[in-house]
Amino acid sequence: MNTETADMKAIEEVVAAVERSQRAKDAEGFLALFHPDALWTTAHGKVLIGFDAIAEFTRSVLPRSDWDGEVTYEVVHTQFLRPDVAAVKVRQVYRSDEGGSEGAPLYVMTKSDDGAWLLHACQNTGVQAA
Repeated sequence: MNTETADMKAIEEVVAAVERSQRAKDAEGFLALFHPDALWTTAHGKVLIGFDAIAEFTRSVLPRSDWDGEVTYEVVHTQFLRPDVAAVKVRQVYRSDEGGSEGAPLYVMTKSDDGAWLLHACQNTGVQAA
């Protein structure tokens, strides 16, 4: 397996871990995916700069989130900006008995010295229904 293929697989595994942690409302599992200097913008436009701000928000919101349905995350495009930096477009779909919604997050991910890919600069954008 070449390096880019291995990196693509590792990036897809991070996105799958985002899905698992969101489904389980697992704040610590979600936070384990972030670079220490990360920034995150929520689907509602809240800007969180640094791991501590992301952790405080996630720990207060995710475990108590009121959605009760299924969420899926799918990598739809990955573009390597450098061998250790990737822009990853994701399709996020929430489904429940009351309906659903879709998001189009952009994750800028960086590869750490130990080879792990981490969320570094992310924008979680909601998609408006047509």
